[in-house]
Amino acid sequence: MTASGRAHAPRITRIALSDFRSYAALDLTVGADLVALTGENGAGKTNLIEAISLFTPGRGLRRAELSEMARSGGSGAFAVALTLAGDDLETRLGTGLERAAPGEPLTRRYRIDGDTVGSAAAFADHLRIVWLVPAMDGLFTGAAGDRRRFLDRLVLAIDPKHGSRVSAYERALRSRNRLLEEPNPDRAWLDGIEAEAAALGTAIARIRGDTVRQIAAEIEAGRSEGSPFPHAVLALEGDVDRWLAEDEGTAEPRFRAALREGRSRDAAARRALTGPQASDLLVRHGSKDVAADRASTGEQKALLVGLVLAHARLVAKASDLAPIVLLDEIGAHLDTRRRAALYEGLADLGSQVFMTGADPNLFAELPQSAEILAVKAGRIERGAP
Repeated sequence: MTASGRAHAPRITRIALSDFRSYAALDLTVGADLVALTGENGAGKTNLIEAISLFTPGRGLRRAELSEMARSGGSGAFAVALTLAGDDLETRLGTGLERAAPGEPLTRRYRIDGDTVGSAAAFADHLRIVWLVPAMDGLFTGAAGDRRRFLDRLVLAIDPKHGSRVSAYERALRSRNRLLEEPNPDRAWLDGIEAEAAALGTAIARIRGDTVRQIAAEIEAGRSEGSPFPHAVLALEGDVDRWLAEDEGTAEPRFRAALREGRSRDAAARRALTGPQASDLLVRHGSKDVAADRASTGEQKALLVGLVLAHARLVAKASDLAPIVLLDEIGAHLDTRRRAALYEGLADLGSQVFMTGADPNLFAELPQSAEILAVKAGRIERGAP
């Protein structure tokens, strides 16, 4: 924490792109806490914040294949570099696809101050990133898998190791599935794989549950009857979640037993039917006490915004780093009152925020200190179009 008791607040001061999406080359300096990118659809607004999102584990806010991020007509390689300012120090972060030598395959690379590091998880020592994009607008009405991915992204901003934990769990389940396809699978081998899956799956469910409870506490602490953002009531629904709530100490052996007893059923289904991969994040509109999927489109957007703001506050407390916040087309479904309240809430976060919107009028309520950038076909100019 800083002397004032607030989380450290790294700021992106420079963004450099090479052959990334619509940008052949870009060298952009930014100086504001609130940065708005405006321009016509297809100009490259989302491309810029997607580039920033690559400095967190995973495939960025679009969840795209890396090969899709390389500029059409380029070599297939691309590079993204950020300069961070914080605590009187400057840090250079870089990532992209490159070849170790001519003729070699393209490989994802990660660098901090010019030194190669093993993965994007290493960037978490310098910045945390959270985002809200239009693809999330149907979160409450969509499939449970979408909500699980959303929750795992929330966890990942607090615990950068969560992604590797989930990947290891998925590998264990795939190994179990392959064994179950055999006519006479080795029972001892199955026992070992199921023990590994139960340990990993219980750990995943535990950190998800901890994160949900902490976000719920942030939502409760920030509740205001006059707020345009209704408070969300959160819960997790699933077998492992229930076992953890009943007796944390027996949850893992209960999960292991369920896997063993469910082998025939899972073999027929060709997948494990019990585990955190079957859990769901339940969200309710608190003041109306109705499921979020029964709320209006505007209310759902407001619930989601409030949830993401609470998560950003939690990330700052848990990591001592105020997160960089990326908001794509944030004005959609928000009326003037809610936009003004959002911008006020963002200013109070202590974070640097990058927002996009096709209509520059959506940013009319931003404070004078905000920076408005006009995006035009892979170029960026200062000032609204």
